Amino acid sequence: MAVEFAVPLVLYLLAVAVFAQGTSEFMLSGLIPDIARDLRVSIPAAGHLTSAFAVGMVVGAPLMAVASMRWSRRRALLAFLLVFLLVHVVGALTTSYGVLLATRIVAALANAGFLAVALATATSLVEPRAKGRATSILLGGITLACVVGVPGGAVLGQLWGWRSAFWAVALLSVPAVLAVVTAVPAGEPSAGAGGVRGELGALRHPRLMVTLLLGALVNGATFCAFTYLAPLVTDVTALGSVWVPAVLALFGLGSFIGVTVAGRFADLRPLPLLAVGGAALLGGWVVFALWAHHLVTALILVFLQGALSFAVGSTIISQVFYAAPAAPTLAGAYATASFNVGAALGPWLGGVTIGAGFGYRSPLWMSALLVALALLVAGGAFTRLSDTAGRVRRPPQVRSYTGVMRRRH
Repeated sequence: MAVEFAVPLVLYLLAVAVFAQGTSEFMLSGLIPDIARDLRVSIPAAGHLTSAFAVGMVVGAPLMAVASMRWSRRRALLAFLLVFLLVHVVGALTTSYGVLLATRIVAALANAGFLAVALATATSLVEPRAKGRATSILLGGITLACVVGVPGGAVLGQLWGWRSAFWAVALLSVPAVLAVVTAVPAGEPSAGAGGVRGELGALRHPRLMVTLLLGALVNGATFCAFTYLAPLVTDVTALGSVWVPAVLALFGLGSFIGVTVAGRFADLRPLPLLAVGGAALLGGWVVFALWAHHLVTALILVFLQGALSFAVGSTIISQVFYAAPAAPTLAGAYATASFNVGAALGPWLGGVTIGAGFGYRSPLWMSALLVALALLVAGGAFTRLSDTAGRVRRPPQVRSYTGVMRRRH
């Protein structure tokens, strides 16, 4: 049974801003070859621009969230979004790989702060049992970026060069700024009732640590494959480069469907969803690696893996807020950081395997390995929790046994 509730309009307006930022984060997947040629760097080096953005998100999420706790949520969201807009103008103008790398890090810091506060805002505006649905709406902006923004950026890159995609992101951020100004409550505080110390104290739960690790591994698998999807389909599947935007859109369409469907069930049955979805995700990466040369199979798996990746990933992110309900802002920050640890780790590992000469299929095998590790971690954590629950139920038996022994003596 799905969770139903009245959706505040502001959630969709926040998703507009997330769409602009998701477009920026993911659009390099379709621009990597052009950037590499223009700036005279290798394909893996251009792929590291995605990793740099993710590293900035990882570092920036907790730092920016803590820094903004004294502000209202509207002020924090607006400040982060304006910085994000300005650095994309710089990125569109630069001719230096180093400067472009720096702009990606700064943009990531701003994006991290925005997403952390936006997640906290979204989950605070709905019923306590509907955090998964609220999270899925916000993350829907990211998947729409895959469907529309990323392929659109690839088309712009082919028509007018990769810089035009950066200009497009800057322009796209303007209505997002207006949405934040007009729709986010002005007096809503960023921090929880306990302040920074209270939120930090709530983040020590083992369940939260396991959830964050799972999020990093699953998202690492997603980005490991997605970052190098363009060279995979052109060199292995033998599609022409003109079809790359369509393939990216197919992955994004699957992602949008996955996150939307998962959002309706993640609050009620998260464990079955994660277990079945995780196993299917692992099998999909293996089959994709084996059959990437087969056009029809490859296209089907692009769609399915996009759906499974974001269904599982968004469910994991929503569980972060259930694991740390007393730390809304820092829970959002750590969810953002976990998401982007994977986004940094995945492209780096994929680049390593490609650089080692294993070809463009190798990121798919690495994705399968990361999901397999996630399933092992989840299985170990579930077993440990079951054992702990069993020990909690044993004390009455132990006390009874102790009483019998005393009577015998």
